[in-house]
Amino acid sequence: LCLQLIERSPKTLPRSMVYVSIITFVMGASIHLVGDSVNHRLIFSGYQHHLSVRENPIIRNLKPETLIDSFELLYYYDEYLGHSMWYIPFFLILFIYFTGCFTPVAEESRMPVAALLLVGPSSLYYWYLVTEGQIFILYIFTFFAMMALVMHQKRKGLVLDSNGLFLFYSFIITLLLIAVWVAWLWNDKILRKKYPGVIYIPEPWAFYTLHMSNLQPAKESF
Repeated sequence: LCLQLIERSPKTLPRSMVYVSIITFVMGASIHLVGDSVNHRLIFSGYQHHLSVRENPIIRNLKPETLIDSFELLYYYDEYLGHSMWYIPFFLILFIYFTGCFTPVAEESRMPVAALLLVGPSSLYYWYLVTEGQIFILYIFTFFAMMALVMHQKRKGLVLDSNGLFLFYSFIITLLLIAVWVAWLWNDKILRKKYPGVIYIPEPWAFYTLHMSNLQPAKESF
């Protein structure tokens, strides 16, 4: 699928660049999936995603203490290395695909009804990628690059076709969803501690372990 997206580019890319992008994408996704398979099992065992690795009760009491370093290394592979290797090529491929979504024919710049209905699910998907993957900077730079390309192509008399409009609208709605998500959790002190940087975008899994995981035992006891 990634190769099909790249082939839509109006310019022929070097094969080495294409191969490196796809290989890096696959390796990053694999690292992420392996890390997640372990982390999700930890969640079922009581791991609290809104806390750091060393602050988690089930990790803090591990013996020997060197095991904690192993779990921190796993967290690094999953949340940082895996995400970077996965998402950087992915958004690069999306932008390359976007460069081929322009047409001089105004009639082709219309989205069918089915595409309009799918914009919502598509936006939710990108919202989850950005928030759970903690890749807002990568997303927003890609979005700005898309906006700059649209304005540049407009001067040439080119407009987005239906495929380009679908991706562009998905990114716009994604930005709105992120803004609503951040505004909703803006005053959450625990999540603020987990994400102390200038860019505050909590992960959905952190929100789940903090506010939702305790609801299930309560319902069962009821």
